[in-house]
Amino acid sequence: MNFQDKRYYSLNQYLRSRFNSKVFKVPLNAGFTCPNKTGKAGYGGCTFCSPSGSGDFAGNKNDDLYTQFNSIREMMHKKWPEAKYIVYFQANTNTYAPVEVLKETFDPVLSFSPDVIGLSIATRPDCLEDYVVEYLADLNQRTNLFVELGLQTIHEKTAKLINRGHDYHTFVKGIEKLRKHNIETIVHIINGLPYETQEEMLETVRELVKLDIQGIKIHLLHVIKNTRMGREYLRNPFPVMTLEEYVDTVVKQLELIPPHIVIHRLTGDAVREDLLAPMWSLKKWEVLNAIDHELERRNTYQGRCYDGTK
Repeated sequence: MNFQDKRYYSLNQYLRSRFNSKVFKVPLNAGFTCPNKTGKAGYGGCTFCSPSGSGDFAGNKNDDLYTQFNSIREMMHKKWPEAKYIVYFQANTNTYAPVEVLKETFDPVLSFSPDVIGLSIATRPDCLEDYVVEYLADLNQRTNLFVELGLQTIHEKTAKLINRGHDYHTFVKGIEKLRKHNIETIVHIINGLPYETQEEMLETVRELVKLDIQGIKIHLLHVIKNTRMGREYLRNPFPVMTLEEYVDTVVKQLELIPPHIVIHRLTGDAVREDLLAPMWSLKKWEVLNAIDHELERRNTYQGRCYDGTK
């Protein structure tokens, strides 16, 4: 793999090479909920999840999808006047609905603009019933489909602590269902979950790269106001990662990831007014630059320690 702009296989490099154009995501909120809030998988949701279902930067769910699309697209075009779009359904669990609702949601989006070249659908591995996967397989024949699965950690003790609502076996089965239809699959993980060690974070990556996945999103834990975790943190603060610890962990994770897997994200965003910790994470570009500089300082790169075994 020839990394062009980074020492890892960045999403920007992947999209430019695949579509011969700048591509940006247009995040929409279709108003779905989550099985971990309705009682199917649990109540209260994951303890870290914001009231918006981790869709704080998506469109306004009170607007129809076409209005959301045009508003966000116009804003993004100020930065990238010439670009194509992937419509990103980000908030909550976007396959947690009858198939008729899914079709009414996703199908019209494909005709919003001739420059819509794909859909990215964020969901949970326990919301991939057969009828859902059959519909996703159909979508995959008609557009460039990306399905983003939240995992966060392979460690069951942490999953229970954060009220994840499914186990690792369910996640693996979800991957298998999607890949049976050649659906491109991206996995979300979170560094800095309460009481996890760096070695446990590295173990999550070691296990993931044994699976047939095409992309990884690495997030930093944001402790947010008005969440269960936020309230726990205010009552009894637990250790959060320093910038130096986070950079060191991400660099070591990148070394374990095979070079063909696309790195979709290396940190995340939080609404400034809602963030409790770590406050250094608000300077996102400083975090990304620190990761780049540390990769260069160590003269290392994605996949350097990947041994190719399953």
